[in-house]
Amino acid sequence: MKVLVVGGNRFVGYELTWRLLAGGHPVTLFNRGRLADPFGERVERLRGDRATSDFPRLLAGRSFDAAVDFAAFVEPDARAAADVLLGRVGHYVFISTGQVYLVREDCPRPSREGDYDGAVMPAPPEGHPDRADWEYGVGKRACEDVLAEAWASRRFPATRLRLPMVYGERDHSRRLEGYLWRLLDGGPLLVPDGSAHPVRHVYAGEVVRLVLGLLGREDTFGQAYNVCQRETPALPEYLRLLADAMGSASALLPVSGEELHDAGLQPAAVSPFSGRWMSFLDPSRARDDLGFEHRPMGECLRSVVASFVAHPPADRPPAYAGRPRELELARRLA
Repeated sequence: MKVLVVGGNRFVGYELTWRLLAGGHPVTLFNRGRLADPFGERVERLRGDRATSDFPRLLAGRSFDAAVDFAAFVEPDARAAADVLLGRVGHYVFISTGQVYLVREDCPRPSREGDYDGAVMPAPPEGHPDRADWEYGVGKRACEDVLAEAWASRRFPATRLRLPMVYGERDHSRRLEGYLWRLLDGGPLLVPDGSAHPVRHVYAGEVVRLVLGLLGREDTFGQAYNVCQRETPALPEYLRLLADAMGSASALLPVSGEELHDAGLQPAAVSPFSGRWMSFLDPSRARDDLGFEHRPMGECLRSVVASFVAHPPADRPPAYAGRPRELELARRLA
């Protein structure tokens, strides 16, 4: 199977490319080439900016059995993909996000695929902390709408995968890693108020496994699927599982938003999974239609911890710079 991977030269896309190559599949990478990759001559590279004429120019006359697109973020990205690849790709898989639900007014929790339709909340003002997340969710919705229409009108063979927060080895966002460094130093983990919400994420390796099993399945054309674990621990329970995997005795310390503010700390920097832009999805459709069952969460977390311990990053995530203030606040509260 000849596969085009758009963007995705790190984290989930990085692992997908490795797995495709290991399976003997020819891979073509289309991206801007700003990040080095370890694939050498095993892949074909097309260097270009998809927001320009590079996309149709570099893909002219080429055909693929499948394409996986990690880098479509706004409506013109998806429209170009449908126009350029129509008739020249056997299956196009679009990596979307659970934030397509979060930008909806009165977003249901958990969110099911049928909950997609509905009014979108007004845009937060420019400069508002929620503005970038709102734009991300609205942009992905615009991409999905283009692809759904392209299937309905032209039978462009697209499948949309909606992912919540993704964790795993080599995660460039370093959100889960932030907790691991805190557990490693032995100090308390500050848990902002309102953080008793259920957590339902997805492991990067499981996304790759689903995609590999999905490619070429005609029954998924025109469809959207939520992809995530089934377990729904509250955040404190999730953090205790993580501490157990690390062998850490760090305590969990509830803290109010006012106390964090007075200490010069932001809740999302202290606890990356405490922000409001964490989607909570229902994965039943992927289970029922695709037979997808996510590996147990504890098993996946142990894999991430084992990798972190064996190969600790050379530096700490930027948000860890506030750790001394966190520990000082913990001492005052204690």
